[in-house]
Amino acid sequence: MSDSPKGPPREGSLDAPFRRPIEWRDDDYYDLAKVHAELQRQFDVCHTCRRCFNLCDSFPRLFDAIDESATGEVDGIGTKDHDHVDEACTLCDMCFLTKCPYVPPHPFDIDIPHLILRYRAAKRRAGDRQFVREQLGKTDRNGRLAKPVAPVANWATARSNTPLRKLLQAIAKIDAEAELPRYHSKTAEDRLKRDPMRPNPAGPAFGQRKVALYATCYVDYNAPDTAVAAAKVLAHQGCEVELVYPECCGMPELEAGNLGDVAGRAERVAKAFAPYLEQGYEVVALTASCGLMLKFEWPLMLPENTAVLALSRATRDVSEYVVELNRTIGILPGLQPVPGGVTLHHACHARAQNMGAKSAEMLRLIPDTVVELVERCSGHGGTFGVMKETFPVAVKVGRPTARQVAAKGSETLCSDCPLACKHLGQLLSAETSPDGKAAPRQAHPIEILAQAYGLM
Repeated sequence: MSDSPKGPPREGSLDAPFRRPIEWRDDDYYDLAKVHAELQRQFDVCHTCRRCFNLCDSFPRLFDAIDESATGEVDGIGTKDHDHVDEACTLCDMCFLTKCPYVPPHPFDIDIPHLILRYRAAKRRAGDRQFVREQLGKTDRNGRLAKPVAPVANWATARSNTPLRKLLQAIAKIDAEAELPRYHSKTAEDRLKRDPMRPNPAGPAFGQRKVALYATCYVDYNAPDTAVAAAKVLAHQGCEVELVYPECCGMPELEAGNLGDVAGRAERVAKAFAPYLEQGYEVVALTASCGLMLKFEWPLMLPENTAVLALSRATRDVSEYVVELNRTIGILPGLQPVPGGVTLHHACHARAQNMGAKSAEMLRLIPDTVVELVERCSGHGGTFGVMKETFPVAVKVGRPTARQVAAKGSETLCSDCPLACKHLGQLLSAETSPDGKAAPRQAHPIEILAQAYGLM
């Protein structure tokens, strides 16, 4: 996505789309009356177009509200309808990136995800906060608290532990049927500190490439195998690898509209990475949502911060980095086929990075392995995918995707987004069990590549 328009818009908005800076420091940004007026303006354009009807539940909710209103037009809906549309939005960016013909530089200037973001920020400033969701969004705190008692925390939150999950649902409104992330006593930082990866002198990148892995909160606390796999694959290619995790990127806080908190994180994380960039390190993000934050959202919030901009330019998704490595200097041979094939779910936040299906490109480097690609929403969307009021919507949106994955018949499912993979895995169990088939195993794409090299 371009950062700014290049000349006047052409007929049909054929110019590359761009996004305007997020004016979170301007009091006008939080004026609810003005936000509601802008929602009405943009929704009126959506109503007359409706190309986005099949992306998520937000747009069907909008169009139903308009069609059932007294006027049959946007002037017939109001604040409650805005809230109903907002509730179903996961900020996936697919309407902006793949469907809408009216995004900037088109004069209609439509950007629904960032308008919903503004709406949440304005409501939050006005005192409308969701306590449980905000607590779930404190991922570093939660991870640190769960780490010493990980087995107990996992037992207590397991879906099979019906009494405690029913209690959790009653108290915290977390749906008893939603699979929750598991915690580990040894985080990714612990494991790589204990067993650091040495660059392979025989690798093509030896002496040429240095990588700072941004672990991300989910990988560090909930999926440390992903970080270990990435470190092993890159070190095998000869890269010098360091795991760097100052703190969470703030995606959960962004979704909650807590933009000052996100900006603070951006400044601190960029400052922590600055010495690595000065030493020639490239930054590799291990989850799609975090890569999106570093590459695109942070620069829109702090366009004057040179450290944030430098980090944005230096960041690559892990699959994107391996594909670049292969294209520029090559990767080592020795990859072995993956039995049963792989179905890759191309997560929305990977698609929103506008880099192509790099995970699929990477996995297709594995010889004699069928790699299927599914580009459809998993329905998860962070806390949206676990809360009682929205989990049924996550299931509704994700079920057609799970059916598409099941039809591929692969023995392995992976996704750029670990939460999407977990959610689809749960839905797949329901899809495959009537036929007596086992649901596919689940893994991050880089874990599949590490296994194909015999490194895991």
